[in-house]
Amino acid sequence: MVKTTIIARVSDGLPLAASMDDEQVETELAEYKGQAKSIFKRLNVNSEPRCSIESGPYVFHYIIEGSVCYLCICDKSYPRKLAFSYLEELAKEFNMSYGNEVEKPGLRPYAFVKFDTFMQKTKRIYQDTRTQNNLTKLNEDLQDVTRIMTKNMEDLLWRGDSLDRMSHISGELKDSAKMFKDKARHLNLQALYRKYGPPAIIVSVILGVLLIRYYLF
Repeated sequence: MVKTTIIARVSDGLPLAASMDDEQVETELAEYKGQAKSIFKRLNVNSEPRCSIESGPYVFHYIIEGSVCYLCICDKSYPRKLAFSYLEELAKEFNMSYGNEVEKPGLRPYAFVKFDTFMQKTKRIYQDTRTQNNLTKLNEDLQDVTRIMTKNMEDLLWRGDSLDRMSHISGELKDSAKMFKDKARHLNLQALYRKYGPPAIIVSVILGVLLIRYYLF
């Protein structure tokens, strides 16, 4: 399920809105909300526009639309497709309501706290993955979430991993190069088998016949 949601400005990580969580959720997610702030600080214009970041029992999903980042923390079992569909609905409504105000100078943190009303309403719709509406969303080919970059929080915070788009592309190129190399090796082996396999079999059969004749006769 979606545990909490935070909306922030990409340029400086300024929190614009956040879901109002009860005391239990606040206690459970205190550490992870701190990690969310670290993610916002790492974002820039070159950041991957969609990403999932795994951390303990949770996954941070975020999308960047314009100059705003929409992030939610979900249980690991919650479907990625629903998480990103949820964020897209928030982005659409937030942009319509406050899009022109986001870059205003002197904007205070959580300036759009009233947006929580829409977030809570939308969150309730997405909580139960078994409802017909959500099952329909899961079955629709809304987007290929398998291509969305996935990171690990430990790599991001402690090993200097990057959220930049070029870093992701570089990683994909490395994976593609390795895949191509493995495929080329496999094709070369197949070519060798086709070229030398039949003669080797024939030679083996002749040697076998000669050995049998030698020992029997």
